[in-house]
Amino acid sequence: MAAASGRGYDRAGQQNRGRNPVATTTATPDLTVQTADGRVRGMVAHGVRTWRGIPYAAPPTGDLRLRLPRPPEPWEGTLEATAFGPVPPQEPNLPSMGAGRKTPMDEDCLTINVTAPLDNAPPRPVLVYFYGGAFTFGAASSPAYDGRKLVEQGDVIYVCMNYRLGALGFMDFRRYSTPERPFDVNVGLADQVAALRWVQRNIAGFGGDPENVTVFGESAGGMSITALMCVPSAEGLLHRAFVQSSAPATAYGPGLPEKWAGSLMDLLGVSEAEAPAALQTLPAQRLVEAVGKLAGKVTPQSEPGARAVAPVVDGEFLPLHPVDAFRTGRAHRIPLVIGTMFREGALFDRVQDILPTTAERIDTMFARTAPELKDRVLAAYPGYPSKRAAVDVGGDVVFWLPSVQVAEAHSAHAPTWAYRFDYAPRMANLLGMGATHAMDIPAVFGNYDDGVGRFLTLAGGRRTAVAVGNRFRASLLRFARTGRPGLWPGYSTGTRTTKIFDSTDRVMHDPHRTRREAWNGYRGYR
Repeated sequence: MAAASGRGYDRAGQQNRGRNPVATTTATPDLTVQTADGRVRGMVAHGVRTWRGIPYAAPPTGDLRLRLPRPPEPWEGTLEATAFGPVPPQEPNLPSMGAGRKTPMDEDCLTINVTAPLDNAPPRPVLVYFYGGAFTFGAASSPAYDGRKLVEQGDVIYVCMNYRLGALGFMDFRRYSTPERPFDVNVGLADQVAALRWVQRNIAGFGGDPENVTVFGESAGGMSITALMCVPSAEGLLHRAFVQSSAPATAYGPGLPEKWAGSLMDLLGVSEAEAPAALQTLPAQRLVEAVGKLAGKVTPQSEPGARAVAPVVDGEFLPLHPVDAFRTGRAHRIPLVIGTMFREGALFDRVQDILPTTAERIDTMFARTAPELKDRVLAAYPGYPSKRAAVDVGGDVVFWLPSVQVAEAHSAHAPTWAYRFDYAPRMANLLGMGATHAMDIPAVFGNYDDGVGRFLTLAGGRRTAVAVGNRFRASLLRFARTGRPGLWPGYSTGTRTTKIFDSTDRVMHDPHRTRREAWNGYRGYR
């Protein structure tokens, strides 16, 4: 048991490296909560109670690097939970995603944050957010994921956690395991399961209802959710799912994950014999830099549309490919809302060039996945190979198509709703991107005052953007409280009813039918 001290401590009793100091004064009752691991004290900020940087697992360092998460060591005294835990190792150039200067970066990053209303009147619905970032960047400390408005407007408990990223969280190094240095797989997903278990054990103390947990997330966060819905050990930990811009087909194995692990070792200049020791001892930043080259340059050319950093279909933790699990009814049968942006691929063409958004990459993708479908699919995109049409092909195959496949499969087993987010602030249209990837983040969190949200409304249209966001956010909150996102009908293969969020909302049946039918039978990299 670690003892409290005025300088702060970590779970090994060492001086806290950026962790919060331990309180030595009498706690305010409404801000102190007894968790399964020890007492934590939060603070009041901007009209809500918040607890930050609570350890939900042991530090994944040393012998625990690339191993499944272990429970945290309990502590004595009261942990002052007023500062965010360290950001997971990643490229330090995305301050809006949490990787800025205010919060340190460290492998000891497995912490969780809770935000609650001022009054302690349980039980309230619980919203748990999984951040995006292509499984290579992101953090729960990002201002973009401030859940204050969700808490205030929805009378809910908001939770967001850090999980391991990049090579440390989403690659398969089991081929390099030795009896002395074993390596596990899917440790980033396992972190998320551990965080959800923490919620089950502890959230009642913060005023939350452990029997009403709604998970939501965007991009890699959405991918995490569609994968977790297919992870047996996550059963019972999530009761509803609201999924934004998932890429459910982004999971691989066997074959490709092992190949990509070898490619990473080549980029590091590490031989097969040296790999076990290198994986355990190399500085995290070396792994981050190598993953940047692999996922940002190598994979988009060699396997366009695939992600080298992604969940692994290992036959045990993630037994089946997620799309196949949904199709066979083996995904957790919980209510699901799933949707995408109108033009998912446009952002990547401008900002992060990793999708198959060129004719060359699209040719390679079909040659490696479904050459017999190429002509039929591309005929459904008028003007191809124009740049706009190619960008839409890339966005559709990665995000829209597998989301439709999940919706149609899950609707046979559990309540399912589909949406499409079509609203684009004026700035997005001026930039030629339209309603593209990630532009629903300020909408769902109600944050148009700074960061990306403020930028998107610099050219005007703030009132409309806020109104659309209010309706989108209300759907999430209604879903968390009642199990239904609104008045629009559920999804079925008969009608394919889809809610369109725009300056004026509407309901459509089977939007993009021609494209959907053209892609029929496409399975991707598996």
